[in-house]
Amino acid sequence: MQQLPTILDIEASGFGRGSYPIEIGFAGTDGGLFCALIRPEPDWQHWDCEAEGLHGISRELLQRHGRTAAWMASELNARLAGQVVYCDGWAMDYPWLARLFDAAGQRPRFRLDDLRRLLSEDEALRWRGVTDAVRERQQLTRHRASSDARVLQLALQEVKSGVATA
Repeated sequence: MQQLPTILDIEASGFGRGSYPIEIGFAGTDGGLFCALIRPEPDWQHWDCEAEGLHGISRELLQRHGRTAAWMASELNARLAGQVVYCDGWAMDYPWLARLFDAAGQRPRFRLDDLRRLLSEDEALRWRGVTDAVRERQQLTRHRASSDARVLQLALQEVKSGVATA
C-alpha cells in the first residue's frame, strides 16, 4: 500500500441496543492520531459495566472531560471531510456514528466503510494473527480508540506487505 487509509475506532457505553459512542479516535493517512471523549446526551442512559471494564472509561470521566456530540461531529467532519474512513467493526461502529451525528443534528461529510473490504481472502485469513502481533509489539496498556485505530492501521500495512506472523 502506498498510503495507509484513515482508520477509525469507537469505544461505546456497551454493546447492542441503547448503546452509544463514548470515545472516537482515528489514525490518519499521515499516521497522526486524534481522540476525544464524548459526554453522553441526556437521553443516552445505557451503561454496561463489562464494556467499562474493557475500555476503562467511566461515566464520571465522560461527564468531566467529554466533549458534546455537536463538537465531536463537527471535529470529525472538519478532519475527515471527503474521505473514506475504515473501521473493523462496521456493524457496530456505523450505528454508533449515526447516533452521534443524529444527536448533533449534522450529517457526516465522510464515508465509513468496513476495513475487511481492503483485504483479499488470504489477507483476511492472516488478519487476526497480524493484528494480535502488532498489538503485542505496541505494548498498549489501555484499550482506547486512537491506539486501537493505530494498531489496525499498522496491521493493515503489515498484511498488505506480506509480513508473516511469528
